Amino acid sequence: MFIGREEELESFNGLWAKRQASLVAVRGRRRIGKSTFVEEFARRSGATFVNIDGLPPRSGMTNADQLENFAVKLAAQTSAVRLSPPGWFEAFRMLDGAIDDRRRTVVLLDEISWMGKFTPDFPGYLKSAWDTALKKHPKLVLVVCGSVSAWIQKNILNNTGFAGRFSRDLVLGELPLRLCAKFWGAKAARLASRDLVDVLSVTGGVPRYLEEVDPSLSAAENVRALFFRSDGTLFRDFSLIFNDVFGENAGVKREILRALAAGPRTCSELAEDLGVGRGGSISENLSVLEQSGFVARDAGLNPKTGRPSRQDRFRVRDNYTRFYLRYVEPHEEAIRKGQFNFMSLESLPGWDSVLGLQFENLVLNDAMALVPFLRLGGVPILSAAPFRLPGTKKEPGCQIDLLLQTRRSAVVVEVKRRREIGEEIEAEVARKVARLPVAPGVSVHTALVYDGHLSPVVHANGYFDAIVSSRDLLGLDGYTLEDC
Repeated sequence: MFIGREEELESFNGLWAKRQASLVAVRGRRRIGKSTFVEEFARRSGATFVNIDGLPPRSGMTNADQLENFAVKLAAQTSAVRLSPPGWFEAFRMLDGAIDDRRRTVVLLDEISWMGKFTPDFPGYLKSAWDTALKKHPKLVLVVCGSVSAWIQKNILNNTGFAGRFSRDLVLGELPLRLCAKFWGAKAARLASRDLVDVLSVTGGVPRYLEEVDPSLSAAENVRALFFRSDGTLFRDFSLIFNDVFGENAGVKREILRALAAGPRTCSELAEDLGVGRGGSISENLSVLEQSGFVARDAGLNPKTGRPSRQDRFRVRDNYTRFYLRYVEPHEEAIRKGQFNFMSLESLPGWDSVLGLQFENLVLNDAMALVPFLRLGGVPILSAAPFRLPGTKKEPGCQIDLLLQTRRSAVVVEVKRRREIGEEIEAEVARKVARLPVAPGVSVHTALVYDGHLSPVVHANGYFDAIVSSRDLLGLDGYTLEDC
């Protein structure tokens, strides 16, 4: 089942209009569907698809192991004779000889950071092979792909030797919410939005995780099966993906994520929490986590000055990681002992508040999907980020879930997951609006994004300029079998 990515596929399809080979990069977190995307591109193009992925690092592994793996997989998918290349120069010559210029061919070098882990000059060999041989195949699309986006950025994309050679650099993110309901098939139209929202709040729009959802189960039962059983796919996945992606550098990054899972932090606040000096290490690790899709840097504009905020704030962007660290990891031992097998998850302390924060994070990650509902007249969005104004001894602070800014407007967006939502929500938002500093000539609008039962009084009062339900975000109204 392949869902979404139509714009990206259309962009890649334009590569065939060229009369020469194309070198492209595809990046993103593990399980996001990078390899599947490239394979689908090849399938729709009627192209020969050759997939060679690097071996996951392990103790005692050498460059010879990676070379042997390269040769075995190349021979299995092409007419190449299986040989044991002594180095990457010879390995790429084997690839060159296996390409049939009579047919469109897509070659995927997957998890390329693993492939080149043991050879510092690996990028140089790849660049040389491209310049002298591979680019001469007119019907070739060569894709370098991997989960360690920072490695690809540093060693290949930012390498001066590759300047001007890449035709595309695609960073695959999570699927937008309006497409995620398709993983439930025809049953999506019959389900309460709460069931879909709660599952998405802990998986995010990660295709591989959504494929594990059982549409016949409730949200609570899906979450229990995936996270709170010792054999649960998502109970076991965090350590696997984290160690695979970051290897020996995983420890510090995991500590950073644990701190951020408790709430957004500036770089200075994070350094203080971890008891380390603010310096290159924290900033560099945050940058790697950001490029890998785990962390978001919320760098909005100051609504009073229109200039960038003085300090960026970081949060765990990845809903799966956030939920795992906040609510699963502390119970690891109990889960292994089977203590959650028959326990109602909804009865757990803080369950609703945790899922409420997860829903908020889900909306932040898909913030631009709100724009059509806000009726802003098609003007450019200059900033879309949470906003926080610290309090003082004289004035209380202000914390806004999402602040969307245009040149003439500031939209205060309140995100709420609650069983019953009454008109008290208007007073909550009114207090935030009163504390929000804006420049002269800027209008302040209000919007509510919610999941739950909204009192008709809220609609009748007309306080909110826009009200967006979770069903709206998921595109469930008007959902038909043909959409599945």
